[in-house]
Amino acid sequence: MKKGLKIAIGADHAGFDYKQALSADIPADQLKDFGTYSNTSVDYPDFAHPVASAVESGECDLGILVCGSANGVAITANKHQGIRAAICWNEELAVLARSHNNANIVCIPARFISIDEAKKIIEAFFTTEFEGGRHATRVGKISC
Repeated sequence: MKKGLKIAIGADHAGFDYKQALSADIPADQLKDFGTYSNTSVDYPDFAHPVASAVESGECDLGILVCGSANGVAITANKHQGIRAAICWNEELAVLARSHNNANIVCIPARFISIDEAKKIIEAFFTTEFEGGRHATRVGKISC
């Protein structure tokens, strides 16, 4: 993890254990935890919107969202202008999401990967830089 990055994290009940495990590896002064704070059933948009807003506003540099499939949190986060939330279930996708798509939120499918794999995905996402160039042209065409 790069020093100085401010990371927003959020999860629903299906992603709570993963959120806790991933948060443990991020220095407290670099982390803003938007919940949930237990595995009691909750609605994923209640956590995806605050994470996306924190990244969108610049309060945080990057974000992590976790739910069962990662679809709900990704769909919700991508409603925000300037957010490029990518579902990643392996390291290669995390690298491509950052390097080619300048993704700024990684969405983890807790029901389909291990916590160890999630940690590898987060590390790959946080240490990969956007390549720019022809990819910047493409990313520029995303906004309506």
